[in-house]
Amino acid sequence: MKFFAQSSPNDRSLAGTWSGTLGGGAAKLRILLNISKSGDAYSGSLNSLDQGAVLPMFAIRLDGGKVHFEIKAVGGVYDGTLDQDAKSITGTWVQTGVPPQPLSFQRGAPPQAESSGPPPGPEKMALPPQLDISASLSPTAFEAGGKWNLVYELRIANRERWYCKLTRLEVVSADAGHKSLATFDAAYLDTMVTQAGRRDVAEPSNLPPGSFAVVYVWVTLDRRADVPSAIAQRLSEKIGTHPDEFTLETAPTPIHRNPVVVISPPLTGDNWLAGNGPSNTSVHRRALLSLGGRSYISQRFAIDWVRLYPDGKTFRGDRLDNSNYRAYGAEIHAVADGVVTEVKDGIPQNTPGPDSRAVPITLQTIGGNHVILRIGEGLYAFYAHMQPGSIRVKIGDTVRRGQILGLVGNTGNSTEPHLHFDICDASSMLACEGLPYAFASFEVQGRGWGWKSSESKEPPVKHEGEMPLEGDVVRFNP
Repeated sequence: MKFFAQSSPNDRSLAGTWSGTLGGGAAKLRILLNISKSGDAYSGSLNSLDQGAVLPMFAIRLDGGKVHFEIKAVGGVYDGTLDQDAKSITGTWVQTGVPPQPLSFQRGAPPQAESSGPPPGPEKMALPPQLDISASLSPTAFEAGGKWNLVYELRIANRERWYCKLTRLEVVSADAGHKSLATFDAAYLDTMVTQAGRRDVAEPSNLPPGSFAVVYVWVTLDRRADVPSAIAQRLSEKIGTHPDEFTLETAPTPIHRNPVVVISPPLTGDNWLAGNGPSNTSVHRRALLSLGGRSYISQRFAIDWVRLYPDGKTFRGDRLDNSNYRAYGAEIHAVADGVVTEVKDGIPQNTPGPDSRAVPITLQTIGGNHVILRIGEGLYAFYAHMQPGSIRVKIGDTVRRGQILGLVGNTGNSTEPHLHFDICDASSMLACEGLPYAFASFEVQGRGWGWKSSESKEPPVKHEGEMPLEGDVVRFNP
């Protein structure tokens, strides 16, 4: 997919930067929109400054004075009205599971998000831009959504004395021909970049002197034959106020083309929704943690499996009662033959809710009651948030594919009953690298939080040898 450079706002265009505040009091969130326009099409990103989350905007429209956009990652929809001077938007934000809230925007970044800008210069560039760029790992090609995917991170240190504005990223094949695989413009880069230690950033792709940033890259290809043996990055940038744009090409990074591990499902039955990933914007995808002097993303492909009732809700009756959630008490199965390497039990259950935790959340309690299962050389399956007292295995046990390990609960860093599942390269909750995997078979029934099986008329779509994507509602057959 190709994205286009940012346009300057003119007439009654939405292009540009918009700032607003959602909610009030201690719960208020500052929102920044960065919108670009090419021809008649808009693209952009929503930056929740207080949450450190940058999410892509979809279905951006200006029809007369009516403004509309969607944030699919959180099930959010905004509808508003642009004033005659094109300087403010007044409207309503609707999000799955949250009452409608008024939300207005003013053109321009908020004062606290403005920077003084880069210092003047440099007038001349005797050396190429002084950027240290490295890929976090060699990505493994995997299939999801009927496409082939390459997922990795670029780590960038700006060693210049001036700001470095990333203006374009092109991922190219390092094979003969250097075929272009994906291109991301400056506006879209703002949805892909985070700066270390900085959350209140209007333009994440504008790197201050001496800063460190991570670019979260997800490349989607149509066919397995399109997957190269290696990739390189062509990164374009502007340094300070120097008038020229510079482009550098990184050293090749090899691609793992061997098939990923094929596993059985950890759950059975229908209406299982893949929450918080896999996607390039999910909280799991961006969970970069430094432990023991090294940084990891253990949850790169993690899924929070919640189960929907036919009406699209995850619970019935009192939402504060764990037993009212459809996922609660579901049997959790070994996804492959293996050996148990870690067990944690005895952590009490949380009361469902965003801020209710039965114990303080630490590195030891974040996964709640959990099991880690070694299923191959450098392959470990992690099951988290299980019911206390339900775990049926102990360290050193040999288990068989499909064997029951325990029951779905609500322990550790969990807001409601669900199973957190991922595969990584070490026996650890967090000090490991998340790896892609594939289920032998599953059916996609629908998509999105609130999807109602009671109203669905479309037949399920069978997938084999793939990984589900965020928002897929899945049926696992025994």
